[in-house]
Amino acid sequence: CELAPKFDANGLITAVAQEVGTNRVLMVAHMNKQALELTIETGIVHYYSRSRGRIAKKGETSGEIQKVIEMRMDCDQDAILIQVEQPGRGAACHTGRRSCFYRVIHGESLVDDKEPRLFDPQEVYKL
Repeated sequence: CELAPKFDANGLITAVAQEVGTNRVLMVAHMNKQALELTIETGIVHYYSRSRGRIAKKGETSGEIQKVIEMRMDCDQDAILIQVEQPGRGAACHTGRRSCFYRVIHGESLVDDKEPRLFDPQEVYKL
């Protein structure tokens, strides 16, 4: 079977980063064709940043890179699952947490799961 990703109207495909070993979902982002190609070529995850309007190597500012262990495409070829090793401090989220999914929905509220930050975003991103 041939790799033939189905990018959306904006040229993007959904990418889910999952921690190898634990299978914990770390983050959901998007890739364009070039980001996907760079990820395959380098073994380091690259995403398309919609807010910056450009390709970004994961961790280029924070140092929290993601090393590809395995990539899987879903049955429709419109979503990618990337099993990654998250070296460094282990933070995948720009908030400094291991996962972007640190808030639990309780009714109409979001409750922080109290997982500690692995870095201070104010310091890392010089906000």
